[in-house]
Amino acid sequence: MALITQKGDPVGIQDIVLKQYRDKVNQAYYQFGDYPLKLSEGWLKTVRKALGMSGTQLAKRLDVTKGRISQTESGELSGSVTLKTMHNMAQAMNCRFVYAVIPTQTIESVIKERAVKKAKEQIKAASTQMALEAQSLNDEQLTYAIDQLTSEIIEKMPSDFWNDE
Repeated sequence: MALITQKGDPVGIQDIVLKQYRDKVNQAYYQFGDYPLKLSEGWLKTVRKALGMSGTQLAKRLDVTKGRISQTESGELSGSVTLKTMHNMAQAMNCRFVYAVIPTQTIESVIKERAVKKAKEQIKAASTQMALEAQSLNDEQLTYAIDQLTSEIIEKMPSDFWNDE
């Protein structure tokens, strides 16, 4: 038994799975989109200080030197610390390490932005040819053509959608 949309179109398993992925990523965007990704001293040092824990105390919990704690906290700021190290230090402070890739806008907005770009490229190429044949589109026709092609690109998501040409 196939699922049917409100428009009467069948919905496949791939569509459902894709929606689940998009919902997951959008949830992270809505929950953390405006949250600061970096703190001036880094998350490790900030949490350690908030706990009132010295570098020496954290070092003892991890069985490393105090210098290693300082090095790791600096490494977080420069981006050279590993995820495993972040996880281990978080655990030693009775915290969770959370790693996420959060878009700057909703997934639908990212896709639409890309589709508009692709549509404009295709329309521009066609418009050049049409102008050579004295059949150029006016601004209203051009906007309509871009909107229509954008919708078509979003619906079909061609395999070259993310290719940069």
